[in-house]
Amino acid sequence: MKRKNNLLEKRRIFVQDYVLKNQHKQMKLIVAELSERLFLSERTIYNILNQNPILSEVA
Repeated sequence: MKRKNNLLEKRRIFVQDYVLKNQHKQMKLIVAELSERLFLSERTIYNILNQNPILSEVA
């Protein structure tokens, strides 16, 4: 269980970092790139982003 939580946390951090580094792109393009890169559905990526909004962490 600990390993699973650790991997989920790493994935969440990776997705958020990727979005921050590619802010100049449209969100739809970023999500498509992440979907191909991580083999996740677009819905899963949006769920990761909605769980911990990035804007609140930056501000």
